[in-house]
Amino acid sequence: MEFFKIKKDIPFMRHALIFNVISLATFVLAVFFLFSRGLHLSVEFTGGTVMEVGYTQAADLGKVRSTVGGLGFADVQVQNFGTARDVMIRLPAQKGVSTAQQSERVMTALKAQDPSVTLRRTEFVGPQVGEELAQDGLKALAMVVVGIMVYLAFRFEWKYAVAAIIANLHDVIIILGFFAFFQWEFSLAVLAAVLAVLGYSVNESVVIFDRIRENFRRYRKMQTTEIIDNAITSTISRTIITHGSTQIMVLSMLLFGGPTLFYFALALTIGILFGIYSSVFVAAAIAMWLGIKREDLIKSGGKKDEDPNDPNAGATV
Repeated sequence: MEFFKIKKDIPFMRHALIFNVISLATFVLAVFFLFSRGLHLSVEFTGGTVMEVGYTQAADLGKVRSTVGGLGFADVQVQNFGTARDVMIRLPAQKGVSTAQQSERVMTALKAQDPSVTLRRTEFVGPQVGEELAQDGLKALAMVVVGIMVYLAFRFEWKYAVAAIIANLHDVIIILGFFAFFQWEFSLAVLAAVLAVLGYSVNESVVIFDRIRENFRRYRKMQTTEIIDNAITSTISRTIITHGSTQIMVLSMLLFGGPTLFYFALALTIGILFGIYSSVFVAAAIAMWLGIKREDLIKSGGKKDEDPNDPNAGATV
């Protein structure tokens, strides 16, 4: 389905060098902030206290969050689990303060607000658990990267695999750079969003690469830059529809999902925007600079598909 169709190809590759210089500068800044400031890890990674409390009626998460935050705890996670009357509270670890002391302070403050609140469970999540979660997250990220490269290498050619994975890692590092620069909380939900962006971004690259392959078959006299420009231009309508609808859904989570979903949706928002950009100006440009050509995708000697409207159809290469 297309809402509109652009008849004249947009010369994207003409400006590829400028945009990739900007991308490289952004990437370097993101890496700098990651090493200089680091990620502000959540309780899942650093360790802390997990409390489960129950109310006789639906809990007001906003009041609970403000009450606990007023005790001096930073980055408190408050969310429902099970029913609206059950609340889970995650507190960051504090030096010289035990789990029992933390939970006692919190329960005192919550009972002052609502005497009916009861403590269901409290436990300490040690730093060893956090370290294991961090390692598992990095392993998952590495497996996704390797899987994408193998898939693209088999479906297209190694040059396309290299171009796509560089573009996807470009998106991931920039997302992490934003979280390092602004010191936004990096939780397991944000890690899930980063992994989702990897798959989402590679999908756009695959669509463009598919169209490039079709164009190599159809337009036998076109130059590589013209092939790529035509491929990107012809998929713009699809890009606007799919990414636009996805972004609307993600923005609704960002604006109305509350603190629990805020950073998850924020990571997806950044990833979607940079995913569109990288698929066009990074992945396609790198594939072009790696020297993709018609022979990489089409075996010689076979019958080629040709566009009957192409004036160059039937001409020799």
